[in-house]
Amino acid sequence: MIAAAFPSLGPVHLRVRDLPGTAQFYARLLGLQPSPLSPTRTALSAQGQPLLVLEAAPDLPPAPVNRPGLYHTAFLLPDRAALGRWLAHAAQLGVPLGSGDHLVSEAFYLNDPEGNGIEVYADRPRDGWSWVNGQVQMDTRAVDTAAVLGAAGLDARTLGSVTFDAAPAGTVVGHVHLKVGRAGEAARWYAQALGLDVVAQLPGAAFLSWGGYHHHFGLNEWHTAGQRRPLTPAAGLAQVTVLVPDLAALRARLEALPGAQVEAQEGGTLTLQDPWGNGLTLQEARVLA
Repeated sequence: MIAAAFPSLGPVHLRVRDLPGTAQFYARLLGLQPSPLSPTRTALSAQGQPLLVLEAAPDLPPAPVNRPGLYHTAFLLPDRAALGRWLAHAAQLGVPLGSGDHLVSEAFYLNDPEGNGIEVYADRPRDGWSWVNGQVQMDTRAVDTAAVLGAAGLDARTLGSVTFDAAPAGTVVGHVHLKVGRAGEAARWYAQALGLDVVAQLPGAAFLSWGGYHHHFGLNEWHTAGQRRPLTPAAGLAQVTVLVPDLAALRARLEALPGAQVEAQEGGTLTLQDPWGNGLTLQEARVLA
């Protein structure tokens, strides 16, 4: 076993008011396998890899749109063909979708029943991404849905022939997009805290990554400009898991960061919050050579 070269994202934890209904929604939409962890917690996995953990919070109020928290969890499928099969599946379900061709990826968007944002996407090959002065070139254009379906050997006449009972191997949480009070300040905090590189900036938003990816974290203030850390709990984001190659080194980095309050938890994990109350759980991950 050797340490992973760069950090990556693990499961996203959500507080939900309707645990059974929300778990069923993600299982049906994405082909994730639900596994109860306790009477109040359910993991949803792709090929045995947990991507979501839902925590029952029936007494919490819904999070208003102007509250810092989750903008969306982005589920990365292994290739364009897998995205085409999923798109046909979504059409069968009749779920309304937004979309965007971001040059580096093709993406579809929707919300879960509790208003938590979801992105389902596939990356274009890295050798086709364009970088200028250390910034990856991204945009939002119309997705060629016929071409996405065509990558899976499908067209409008064959949508009903698709089954999507299980998320394909290689499905991961590709990135997480968070709502913050000040995007520029948040970008500096995440870069200092987690060693991320700022790879793209837009009005009111910033995108950061490890290892030359187009982004692992998106940060925006589009609905939350000027907001501060919430004083009371609400349904929605509980925490984002970050898998790191050297937890001790990261802890030393965080303890040198002014204002960061890092807590050690059982099992060798660390927890902290960003300045807007978005929770992070840090744990060491190792992969096979």
